[in-house]
Amino acid sequence: MTQDFSWLHRGVAEIFPQPTDSDSEVDSLEKVLTTTTRPLRVKYGIDPTGAEIHLGHSIPMRKLRAFQDAGHIAVLIIGDFTARIGDPTGKSEVRRQLTQEEVAKNAQNYLEQVRPILDFDTPGSLEVRYNSEWLSKLDLEKIQELLSTMTVGQMLAKEGFAERYKKENPIFLHEFLYPLMQGYDSVAVEADVELGGTDQKFNIAVGRDLQRHFGQKPQFGVLLPILIGTDGVQKMSKSLGNYVGLLEHPAQKYQKLQGVPDHLLKQYFELLTDLSLDKLPESPRDRQKLLAQEIVRQYHGQEAITLIEAGDVPEFSLAQVQFPAKLFYLLNLTQLCKSSGEGRRKIQEGGVRLDGDRITDVDTSFQEASELYGRVLQLGKNKFVRFVN
Repeated sequence: MTQDFSWLHRGVAEIFPQPTDSDSEVDSLEKVLTTTTRPLRVKYGIDPTGAEIHLGHSIPMRKLRAFQDAGHIAVLIIGDFTARIGDPTGKSEVRRQLTQEEVAKNAQNYLEQVRPILDFDTPGSLEVRYNSEWLSKLDLEKIQELLSTMTVGQMLAKEGFAERYKKENPIFLHEFLYPLMQGYDSVAVEADVELGGTDQKFNIAVGRDLQRHFGQKPQFGVLLPILIGTDGVQKMSKSLGNYVGLLEHPAQKYQKLQGVPDHLLKQYFELLTDLSLDKLPESPRDRQKLLAQEIVRQYHGQEAITLIEAGDVPEFSLAQVQFPAKLFYLLNLTQLCKSSGEGRRKIQEGGVRLDGDRITDVDTSFQEASELYGRVLQLGKNKFVRFVN
């Protein structure tokens, strides 16, 4: 096992627990990594509550890959059971509960999107587990045992719950089960380490408590920053429009990343690339270009960069369009589809994206050219055009 832990600490907000003078019996994660005689089991769980993920979601996946490269086992848990509850962390109201079919479809999409990041090929380096495997089998006796490990006061100390309780917003009892279920995942897979965002410390700590309760050695928690979006203000989120989606066309990724604000460039390099932070270009413009090149290379290869920088991105002049215009008409006019009828079918089938966002409403229309200027219309994986004046 490697003893150079720069890969471990890069882009990490906190590792807990850490040994202190008053608790010298607690080993550091670095010491465990150095002295272990077996690969550690490193857990990260994703709840497939949506179909698509963005660069912010890639951060823990990249850290999981770093553990794989250091010789450890990545345990990727697909929360097909917990997704039907929804993580209440950071939510001011109860989440909509998803159907089993919605979760299964989202899970498959998630796995396809993280395939360029994780090592799926080296035997023994990756376990993909679905938590319905154990959570669906819990009987009332076992659930009662889980509930008995935590008080209502402890649960209300969780930031989101505390805020909702203070504002007298409803908190449903099934939401209290979520941290316990995520924690029980750690018991089920015997995790040595759990990765999560800084907003997941409470849930990871619950996992430690449950492992202790069931006679296991408590896991370490590795907390990673929440990525600020391309607006430079709020966390990256599809709903805020400040995101770079993993499914977006490389030209669209490239364009968005060249607009990342100067004050975020170092964080983006640290969290989303393996490049040395000491050797970055001095000019912010050169840094933006390098960032765009590096991330596009990770997901699409060098050829995509060559095509983009050579200007080999098909363009379509909006001067040819009489507005208002339906999307299916534009698919025909741009020759992405052979007819408007085919365009309607492709929209219904979910094969059409605008700036990476899937569009399924066949009646989608645009009132004027300014709504489309500079945007990328995409059909499937390989057919696309950028709208220009």
